[in-house]
Amino acid sequence: MSKLEKIGKFYFETESYLLDFRGRVTIPMIGNYLLHAASNHASQRGFGFNDMTERHTAWVLSRLAIEMSRYPEMSEPVTLYTWIDEVGRLFTSRCFELTDRAGAPVAYARSIWAAIDIQTRRLTPLDVEALSIYLSDRICPIEKPGKIAAIETESDGVPYQAKYSDLDINGHFNSIKYMEHLLDLFELDLFREKEVRRFEISYLSEGRYGMPLTLHKKETEPDKYQMAICFEEKAICRASATWMK
Repeated sequence: MSKLEKIGKFYFETESYLLDFRGRVTIPMIGNYLLHAASNHASQRGFGFNDMTERHTAWVLSRLAIEMSRYPEMSEPVTLYTWIDEVGRLFTSRCFELTDRAGAPVAYARSIWAAIDIQTRRLTPLDVEALSIYLSDRICPIEKPGKIAAIETESDGVPYQAKYSDLDINGHFNSIKYMEHLLDLFELDLFREKEVRRFEISYLSEGRYGMPLTLHKKETEPDKYQMAICFEEKAICRASATWMK
């Protein structure tokens, strides 16, 4: 089997209604591109949403790290490559490379996924043999997502209640919505002056409709912030953002 068959290739063109006030693609929109590519890559190879549903299981995103070298602008065509680089008994790792029209990388991402039983919401073993057919040795030159320190007890929380628009097809908090709400904690002037170069998020438990949440943010070192979304003082996700001019 060739690497072409292992590596997915997807095309996007940025649209004005998907850009921020600077006319650039946002981190959450990059996240949407990644999820689209991951879903389609999996479906084309027999382990997508419908295939998992037949087995009474579902994919869940556990961790995600995105590093941007620059942000695509309006009407810019981009190509997204995705591939599996590790498969374990309970978790699999998927990588991404986003390139511009000249083929130059503008972003890389790494993600960790698990499968859960739809009824019990507990982790289920992966079909290591089947998934390993699609392993690729293509290089993803960014650091893997790791453990993010807890800061929620060291910062005041901003209250938020989960709403209709926060929910995904499973009726739980959409993984991109976590990212949007956390980035909304930053003042607009910061986006005018700097860029998020690395955004990393760890999903710890599922949010549900009506949950009274608190959103937390703390600068732990210059231009590096740790964040969390909490329910009843317990984090349901943690994240970090590193900014650069």
